[in-house]
Amino acid sequence: MEKKIVWHKVLSNKNELPEGRVKTVTANHKGICLTHYKGKFSALDNRCPHQGGPLGEGSIENGLLRCPWHGWDFDPCSGKPPGGFDDGIDTFPVKEDGDAIYVGVEEEDAHEPTVSDIMVETMVNWGVNKVFGMVGHSNLGFADAMRRQEEKGNLNFYGIRHEGAAAFAASAYGKLTGKPAACFSIAGPGATNMYTGLWDAKVDRAPILALTGQVKTQVVGTGNFQEVDLVQGFNTVAEFNQRVQSDSRHAELMSLAVKHAILKRDVSHLTFPDEVQEKKVNPNSKAKGPENRITSLEIAPPIEAVNDAISLIKKAKRPVIIMGHGSREHKKAVVKFAESLNAAVVTTFKGKGLIADNHPLGGGVLGRSGTPIASWFMNEADLLIVFGASFSNHTGITPKKPIIQVDFDPLALSKFHQVEVAVWGEISRTLDIFNSELKGQINTDDQRGEIAERWKIWKTEKQKRLLETSDNGISSIAVFETMNKLTPENAVMCVDVGNNAYSFGRYFEPKNQDFLMSGYLGSIGFALPAAIGAWAAVGDARPVVAVAGDGGICQYLAEITTLVKYNMPVKLIIINNHELGKISKEQRAGEFDVWKTSLSNPNFSEFAQSCGAWGKRVEKQEELENAMQELFSQPRAGVLEIMADVNLI
Repeated sequence: MEKKIVWHKVLSNKNELPEGRVKTVTANHKGICLTHYKGKFSALDNRCPHQGGPLGEGSIENGLLRCPWHGWDFDPCSGKPPGGFDDGIDTFPVKEDGDAIYVGVEEEDAHEPTVSDIMVETMVNWGVNKVFGMVGHSNLGFADAMRRQEEKGNLNFYGIRHEGAAAFAASAYGKLTGKPAACFSIAGPGATNMYTGLWDAKVDRAPILALTGQVKTQVVGTGNFQEVDLVQGFNTVAEFNQRVQSDSRHAELMSLAVKHAILKRDVSHLTFPDEVQEKKVNPNSKAKGPENRITSLEIAPPIEAVNDAISLIKKAKRPVIIMGHGSREHKKAVVKFAESLNAAVVTTFKGKGLIADNHPLGGGVLGRSGTPIASWFMNEADLLIVFGASFSNHTGITPKKPIIQVDFDPLALSKFHQVEVAVWGEISRTLDIFNSELKGQINTDDQRGEIAERWKIWKTEKQKRLLETSDNGISSIAVFETMNKLTPENAVMCVDVGNNAYSFGRYFEPKNQDFLMSGYLGSIGFALPAAIGAWAAVGDARPVVAVAGDGGICQYLAEITTLVKYNMPVKLIIINNHELGKISKEQRAGEFDVWKTSLSNPNFSEFAQSCGAWGKRVEKQEELENAMQELFSQPRAGVLEIMADVNLI
């Protein structure tokens, strides 16, 4: 049965293509090389039979259509090659209607499901419906499958300007929600660009799915353009790491990738050879989902560990609770437990905000980015009860105090040194048992009065520091004290690396905000891409604020255009001191000369405006509050650039 010819207008005015010229047009999904030669319009397949060169980008020379890639020639009307060769190109009927030009192509067949369709649908069924990435020549089949899911309302794809930003955005999404998002790239450089963001997710235990295109299987190993052995290349970062093959169990492979990301809180990577992506599948092939594929994670701790922990808690008079990022999903249960013990609660930097600083038991952040309140209570404690923390050097949890450590990961327990009681269990389930065993047997001191007194001392000190001013710029404490007044209490806040982060941890007083940072990897440039991932998670339901230094923001500065494109009303605060201030500080501390840390910056506020965002620069402290109010009142993406003194941190 002959297929119906469908006519598509490719030129509204035939004068758009002068005599002797060629042009690429599209008829439905078909690429067409339209030629105008000797008064006649002709339509040819746009792909050269040699290597697929785009004939519509070629030219007519000596009466022949010449491919722009390698110079192969064809008759511009018939598509036949000179010299009697048999590698001609297909032609399509053309008609003129007034000034318009139409090309006729056969009616398309109904779409038949592909490997990519099955795998994308499976991914969506498992709840992975946010994808950050860049569409390119070696991932087009998979991208087309995602397009179909997005058109059905099942998926959101965010096209970014650098694949590293895609990985950071997906990492931030995983840190905030506990669920994986995907980052997506072509083969070769696109995939390798994602590597840093994947390591950020891995070391901070954030679930993430990396999806990469790959060159065709038949040219693997031949040194083909953009060929990189991605399975080998991702072997150190990915917990689950597979190449998809034509005969793979496609739905099962995607299911296992997402399952590993969720349960291991780690990186899963799948790479898709070009020819596999568009391979048709059996009509009976079905996508899969998570039903009965994941067990409950409410692990109860061993009874011996519970007994040992309860024994220590009963003896304690001044216990202090330390909350790490791993307790994020259980913060209400931990705070309630602290209230029953009358115990001060401090957090790691990654755990900032898990208890509000204005809570009667809140003691702020412990460690290098912390407050003197937190360190004072750790030093005065007779027992430390640690939930979901990694005992990093940055936090500096002392080994000189008795420690009860609770964590879902047995490898995290006593990781760096022996603790008195290591409790392997899900935190909320463990606390249920602790509360039951301790009922009526708690005899601790009430630390609320001391906490209030210590906060009074610290706030008096901060007021003194606020008086330190300079003609060289605004102080960090002035920036964060202003943010304490004006930042929305339910914001998601994304923090970069550098002096801005140290000052943020020390001076910003959280209420009900959530905080995202590149914790163990400490990667500069995290804040802006992370804000993209955070917005994808919360939408317009919560404000998203990013804080970065001038060094960090320049890593992914072009992503301001991504905020504008997708109407993400992220508020970006840039502290500009024209220096990698933290590195200068480290050079001085190491008794080195300060070298190569000065920066030449654009006017970030004007750059933001050129991207379509709101932008403003502040140079005087007395202008700061009004400018920040203006930033937070904006309905669209906004950038507040604050000119700062590098020495006032």
